[in-house]
Amino acid sequence: MNGLYTVALLLASNVFMTLAWYLHLRLSESGVSSHWPLIAVIVFSWGIAFIEYCFMIPANRIGFVGNGGPFTLMQLKVIQEVISLLVFCIIANMLFQGQQLHWNHVAAAVCLVLAVYFIFK
Repeated sequence: MNGLYTVALLLASNVFMTLAWYLHLRLSESGVSSHWPLIAVIVFSWGIAFIEYCFMIPANRIGFVGNGGPFTLMQLKVIQEVISLLVFCIIANMLFQGQQLHWNHVAAAVCLVLAVYFIFK
């Protein structure tokens, strides 16, 4: 059960982190934040990133084998990277409609799936 909680928390944290990293670009394109000073954009993004940390820290604590969870540190990191890429692709396609996936993106995703396979061996 800790494994499912960990993955769910990592999924939520990556949604917020992706928004923290890229939402300001979309807001700037639409004119909402195009006149904000850089410090305002940073504070805005850090506010979103704070929520990300509220999910990421419990995910790592619950999931880490040293705390009774099912995953080693390396496994946690690889799971997080795969979730991060998946969430990024979905959010990028929702926020930035002109972005498209190409064969090399699919090849990179396959490599990440292989990384998950090998890290759990």
